[in-house]
Amino acid sequence: MIHLENVSVTYRLIRERRSTFQAHIINYLKGKRVEIETLRALQGVSLDVSRGESLGIIGHNGAGKSTLLKVISGVIKPVEGTIQVEGRIAPLIELTAGFDPELTGRENIYLNASILGFSRREIDRKCDRIIDFSELQEFIDSPLKNYSSGMVSRLGFSIATEVDPDILIIDEVLAVGDASFKRKSMERIREFRNNGITILFVSHNMEEIGFLCGTVVWLDHGSIKMIGEPGMVIQSYDSQQVGCPL
Repeated sequence: MIHLENVSVTYRLIRERRSTFQAHIINYLKGKRVEIETLRALQGVSLDVSRGESLGIIGHNGAGKSTLLKVISGVIKPVEGTIQVEGRIAPLIELTAGFDPELTGRENIYLNASILGFSRREIDRKCDRIIDFSELQEFIDSPLKNYSSGMVSRLGFSIATEVDPDILIIDEVLAVGDASFKRKSMERIREFRNNGITILFVSHNMEEIGFLCGTVVWLDHGSIKMIGEPGMVIQSYDSQQVGCPL
């Protein structure tokens, strides 16, 4: 369902710090040298994910986990390699993207769901379920600017998981919200898995990874260091992290 072959992604980083964009342009016009560093976020990644597989992705901050998900989602393009993805993707990567803080929660449901490809009729049918799952009934007609970040994320999760995807891509979205909502969210993700939906799941919570995933990929500095059964990969990863900050 997902095939990556020798995929690489690079970012250009400007090392010279300037207080404003105008200051940067002025120095450029004066011929002052700007130091640019190329960061290889992914390096020759090859990966196959089968239909119905639940794949966990682990690694330290900056290892390339989110970049990998964005490549598969089509958010960014690789500089090298090929990608083939079959099926409709529901990316739970940046849950607050596409929201307007001046609109109410209800209005944002229609806005965000339309961006995800819902028709007006589909949104009408799903709106009450989205509100019920988010547990935001009391606030749903208040402007989003009055919501906490956790409330906004809950609304985003509730909208995104009403999509009927072939592939569900999840990037640390369970890190927000209270314990009760986290459990409910995990249960919904497990329902997707039990229904044969392909899942890619990024988390620093090894318990969640082991509970949900049948296979785990360990990314290290943009490359796959290890792939295999969750217990084996997690044990190897944890043993390296002893004494090392994530």
